[in-house]
Amino acid sequence: MRAGETIWLRRPAPVEPDVPRHFEVLYEDPSVLCIDKPAGLPMHTTAKFWRNTVTALLRERYPGQRMDVAHRIDRETSGVLLIARGRAAASFLTRAFAQRIIEKTYLALVKGHPPDEGRIDRPLRLLDTKSRIMMGAAGDGDADALPAVTRFRVVRRFPAHALCEASPETGRQHQIRVHFQLLGHPIVGDKLYGAGEALFMRSCEEGVTPELLAHFDGLSRHALHAHRLTFPHPVTREPLTIESPLPPDLVAHLETLG
Repeated sequence: MRAGETIWLRRPAPVEPDVPRHFEVLYEDPSVLCIDKPAGLPMHTTAKFWRNTVTALLRERYPGQRMDVAHRIDRETSGVLLIARGRAAASFLTRAFAQRIIEKTYLALVKGHPPDEGRIDRPLRLLDTKSRIMMGAAGDGDADALPAVTRFRVVRRFPAHALCEASPETGRQHQIRVHFQLLGHPIVGDKLYGAGEALFMRSCEEGVTPELLAHFDGLSRHALHAHRLTFPHPVTREPLTIESPLPPDLVAHLETLG
């Protein structure tokens, strides 16, 4: 190599996994956009996803417009996602989430027979595991403990499962999933907190094979859906409630439970 030389490196672009690229609009006006995010669609660019993400699709669908995703839901979670249109709306909604005046309600299909209702108050922390994303219960005196509270109630029971409405009072990573696991009733299809980290890592490397699908309760994604979001409108300040119905894949799974 010599000073002034230009080096070009050419390599084939990596293959990006296929994901659902269509989303329905649940509500929109000049200040906010609420979409129905399909399960499997990631939020932001990662090492594996760059074109097939919520943020990339928003740029495609609304070119030249500022779109700020106001919160996050897991890639496998479906349902209501709130997007701010413009700097003022983004600033207002960021403060609203920080002040915990936005109400989030999820539907979760869990294993077993949880109590009719309850309040899970278990601080969480990031665990030192191979995946680097797994959360767990924090012990007494843990300096990195994060307060976490989830309210829940059963809305429908099945012979070996329950459909629950869950309302997180805090917004920790994987909070609802971890809290139901700690309660002894993991969410159906949860690869990380239901089947375990080893099988989760295998699914990341191999995809969801028929063998692994049997370990994941016959669901290719976890049974968690962002059902309802109530937030103060950035302009009117009046509460606005947006709902997303349970998606067809989860409805179909419920029908198999008897």
